[in-house]
Amino acid sequence: MQAEQIQALVESAIADSQAQVQIEGNHVHLRVVSPAFAGQSPVKKQQMVYAVLNDKIATGEIHAVHMQTLTPEEAAQ
Repeated sequence: MQAEQIQALVESAIADSQAQVQIEGNHVHLRVVSPAFAGQSPVKKQQMVYAVLNDKIATGEIHAVHMQTLTPEEAAQ
């Protein structure tokens, strides 16, 4: 799976998000910034992203995901 495809998938599923994606083999490094994360725990933020990627993980297209999930305010710090 290409970085652009993952970026489009995440950005279309999570409101007003901006995703940065780096791929190393079948490992994905993902940084997602969205106001939708406001007030959410770190676990809830990750669950929101995993919900988008679960089908790709299940098929093996994505093997492992390392993610950073931030609100715009957190990203600005």
